[in-house]
Amino acid sequence: MTSPPDNDARKVTSLRELPQSLEPPHDLWPRIEAQLTDIPDAAAGRATPARAGAMRARWLAVAAMLACVATGVWIGRSFLPGAPGSTAGPVSANNQVVPDLRTTAFDAAYVSDPRYAQQRAALVRTLQAKLAALPPPARAKVEASLATIEKAKADLEQALGRDPSNALLQELLVNTYQDEMRVLSDVHEASDPGRGI
Repeated sequence: MTSPPDNDARKVTSLRELPQSLEPPHDLWPRIEAQLTDIPDAAAGRATPARAGAMRARWLAVAAMLACVATGVWIGRSFLPGAPGSTAGPVSANNQVVPDLRTTAFDAAYVSDPRYAQQRAALVRTLQAKLAALPPPARAKVEASLATIEKAKADLEQALGRDPSNALLQELLVNTYQDEMRVLSDVHEASDPGRGI
């Protein structure tokens, strides 16, 4: 059973039916003023001991973070390929710096493995014959893939020419070479009877 509606609680169907202003049952300002006077001296510029401890902890955290970043930058500049100190070698008798001829990771990214070059050359030599043995739709897919890989290699090599110490570009270039070898190997294997791409 539902109780009969209150006279004060009637259903409002329009915003016009709401009163234009509502008066609080009592004056709120004395309570607000009392709460404002009870605020600690933080508003006057003096922090409470708990607040001062929290601020000190924040500043220590910021200082520790900056020290970690500075240490990371210092270590990174010392050990990354192409770092200013990594190319200089011992000083000769006439006080000239002799370049260090050891191979770094930076140099290794540009030196091709002879086995890779031989395998790639062998796969490229037989590529046209293997492509001719594929059905036309598969041949079109392979040719599109190889064209995309060639464009990616050219773009990456050009970008590395502008920024040779960029490790991300070096990794992308190596991955592109691996993708090319994967496609060439798949084409070579796909020409076997009973296999496809």
